Amino acid sequence: MVSSSTGSPGPLTRRTLLAGAGGALTAAALAACGSASGSSQLTLYQSKPEAIPYFGQLAADFSASQGRFAVQHDIATNLSASFVRNSPPDLGCLNYNLEMGRFMERGALSDLSDLPEAGMIREDVAELADWYPTYEGRTSVLPYSVTAASVIYNRRIFGEHGLEVPATWEEFLTVCETLLSADVTPIYATLLDPWTIAQGLFDYTVGGLVDVRSFYQQMNELGEDVGPDSEVSFQKTLLEPVQRMVELIPYLNADASSRAYGDGNTAMAREQAAMYFQGPWAFGEIEKAGGDLDLGTFPLPMTADPADRKVRVNIDLSLWIPDAANEQEGARELLQFLMRPEVQDPYNAEFLAFGTTKDAPAVTDDRIAEMQQYYDEGRFYMGASQFIPNSIPAQNYLQSIVGGADAEQVLARMDADWARLAFRE
Repeated sequence: MVSSSTGSPGPLTRRTLLAGAGGALTAAALAACGSASGSSQLTLYQSKPEAIPYFGQLAADFSASQGRFAVQHDIATNLSASFVRNSPPDLGCLNYNLEMGRFMERGALSDLSDLPEAGMIREDVAELADWYPTYEGRTSVLPYSVTAASVIYNRRIFGEHGLEVPATWEEFLTVCETLLSADVTPIYATLLDPWTIAQGLFDYTVGGLVDVRSFYQQMNELGEDVGPDSEVSFQKTLLEPVQRMVELIPYLNADASSRAYGDGNTAMAREQAAMYFQGPWAFGEIEKAGGDLDLGTFPLPMTADPADRKVRVNIDLSLWIPDAANEQEGARELLQFLMRPEVQDPYNAEFLAFGTTKDAPAVTDDRIAEMQQYYDEGRFYMGASQFIPNSIPAQNYLQSIVGGADAEQVLARMDADWARLAFRE
């Protein structure tokens, strides 16, 4: 438990957190002073670029609020190497993905199930961590923040053309046709950056038609037997959604193949398209590019049934403590500090994320408020691209498909890569 001497953090405003771009340095300085005065030093590893100043300030707040532990905010450690050297950080706070799941699978992360905070996490959100490899009998990861991604749309443009948010695939195509006939670019795409294809066009179309978790469970069970005759495969199971992804290409900006992520944000700020397949992280960049915009979000409908609509989510930040952490006690206290509602809720509000606890408040930002219903009802999925090992160049394969390559042949190549990788393991 957190000691009674640990007080609430001071007021967390955009000015105090972001003006302190040297927050991490402040925390490190406090750690050095704390060590000199007898307090124990513990390391918080957090490397999400846009949140570094924010967590630097939180680290400093925790260090100053009690005299037992001083926090060093680490943003640069090679995580894999630190585990190999048996000197990992004391507390990790970062995106939870397939690569992180390897640490949990090998039992490198400690069990947090005895902490009251573990019981505060929504069950359907806690299960997201279990989509990746697990270590039986342990609750090794506590989701801290969930981001939901869907179709960003310009409400003014929709209103100008008498359009409503589509609820079915056919309605979505009709919206695109209406915009195209009015000389409005329906969807702005940035195909030069393959990751934007994977997280947007690919993940949205697949997640709207396929049970992503079940698909990868079967793929992992098949392993080296994945192929043309297997019950599931990239070529067999994902062909339909990928073909629909290709159907959307005529509705993209004509110069999509030469446009990168930054171009997309600028284009949306200048109202050069009605829709954009990006997550909430793009809103800040669009805002920087200027313009008084009225933007919202809706899930890409992929079927004829409006009830099938879901949003793409990911565990944007998770908390975990390595088994080999030097300062287990301090790490647990810091974890509990970070999960206090007065600490966790403002973070999620600031970074346009959804809370992970059972009593988390609803989002208030109008740009993402339309996704709240789907999140509340558990109508979400994690992106299919996030379960493909990095050794398979899936993003480049998808880029080749939107560039004109035969989808069936490319997906068959992905099956072959999957089987070869499983055989080597």
